[in-house]
Amino acid sequence: MSQEELLVLIYKKDERAFTHLYDMYSKSLFSVINVLIKNREEAEDVLQEVFVKIWKNIDSYNESKGRFYTWILNIARNTSIDKLRSKNFNNSQKNLSSDNFVNLLDDSNKLTNRIDTIGIQEFVKKLKPKCIEIIDLLFFKGYTQQEASEELAIPLGTIKTQNRNCINDLRNYLKI
Repeated sequence: MSQEELLVLIYKKDERAFTHLYDMYSKSLFSVINVLIKNREEAEDVLQEVFVKIWKNIDSYNESKGRFYTWILNIARNTSIDKLRSKNFNNSQKNLSSDNFVNLLDDSNKLTNRIDTIGIQEFVKKLKPKCIEIIDLLFFKGYTQQEASEELAIPLGTIKTQNRNCINDLRNYLKI
């Protein structure tokens, strides 16, 4: 089936066209999405969303403004970017908490990791509880200072000051 024939069927909302559309473009669109998303499962979800958008918004495609492939590629790219910017996606991609990090090292059977674990556990115990909480959000979970401020219900300026103080505490412990 040619692209022109496919477009006619899509405009008519012929269900056979959806299968042809998917067969023709899914691999190339998935490649673009996967490069941006960097998570196969999430990329597959975005791919499905892209095909639904193509199907529902076919009337907005204008041949005089560009090729069909360019149009669907832009839909894939924009949907991927929207996904990357979404709060749920960002929260799902946060790193493990510091407790999980220490536990992962605890579970390891390698001698060097066990030695590191002892140092990390003792080091973490020396920090103030508020420092542990702030460092966990900013460094282990990847929050921005603004997000940490909102999460902890602390003014942004206070988060910045406490973060700086906590980093200084860490430096002092490392000198010992």
